[in-house]
Amino acid sequence: MSRYTLPAIILHWLIALLIIAAFALGVTMVDIPGITPTKLKYFSWHKWIGITVLCLACLRLLWRLGHKAPAYPAAMPGWQQSAAHSLHGLLYLLMFAIPVSGYFYSLAAGVPVVYLGVLPLPELIDPNPEWKVILKQVHYWLNMTLLAMFALHVVAALKHQFIDRDGVLKRMLP
Repeated sequence: MSRYTLPAIILHWLIALLIIAAFALGVTMVDIPGITPTKLKYFSWHKWIGITVLCLACLRLLWRLGHKAPAYPAAMPGWQQSAAHSLHGLLYLLMFAIPVSGYFYSLAAGVPVVYLGVLPLPELIDPNPEWKVILKQVHYWLNMTLLAMFALHVVAALKHQFIDRDGVLKRMLP
């Protein structure tokens, strides 16, 4: 069975690890009461990771557009192939939508985003209390959707590895 290219594999696992880190930071930082130096540091790290994920997702999409994914096993039912394509499409969409929603949420809250503490990103919208409330919910629910889709992705990969034994998971392993 053919495999993904090395750049695709590296981007996949790097983005996955960064998303897990951003999610863990997000859950941790919102539970810290008040405004503390630790909470502010976590917010900064969370934003930096989000921007990095967005940039890497752009690279991954560009790479993917020029490099066809390996074919699924011939024995894999068509509905599973369609489901896999749909899930991957949704994961790509979320890799873009979540960082963008977080960025606009920060701007609506009146908090500029400064990547790695040195590169200020453009302030595309003015602070707006109404948009802040909406964008906070959008960011939250997009993340909850990603969590569910991530779990489904992992369960499907493990099913292919341990039940179907069809090599699907091996296509993405380093």
